[in-house]
Amino acid sequence: MSERLQPGDVAPAFTLPDADGNEVSLSDHKGRKVIVYFYPAALTPGCTKQACDFTDNLEVLASAGYDVIGISPDKPEKLAKFREKESLKVTLLADPDKQVLEAYGAFGEKKLYGKTVVGVIRSTVVVDEDGKVERALYNVKATGHVAKIIKDLGI
Repeated sequence: MSERLQPGDVAPAFTLPDADGNEVSLSDHKGRKVIVYFYPAALTPGCTKQACDFTDNLEVLASAGYDVIGISPDKPEKLAKFREKESLKVTLLADPDKQVLEAYGAFGEKKLYGKTVVGVIRSTVVVDEDGKVERALYNVKATGHVAKIIKDLGI
């Protein structure tokens, strides 16, 4: 079971392929704040709602200095389909080995319909300009989450 990140922790570095197979690293965003969110699966209702909410609010977040990266265990091909189907503008990264998910504490035991299962824990980590964790939110709801982040960040 992976440890959850705490504010002040150094955000684990990562380099993952995006929907087009291009490598994207957290360090590419140095000097900007990054909202890294983890979701279980592309093309599912909750994850679609969340990705569309981030896309709809991308300009608001970008103008406040935030980049948005979504990470799931899906393969790049599935992410490309997801992006096309939903007209997503957020950067989607593939983590099929779940190494980044685990490093961020976004993979492990969770309750699903009253049962304990192992899987992706819907989470959002806000990383500051220096690569430190500003806030780490776990077991977030897909619906209304983006509005809550914007409110909490005072954007």
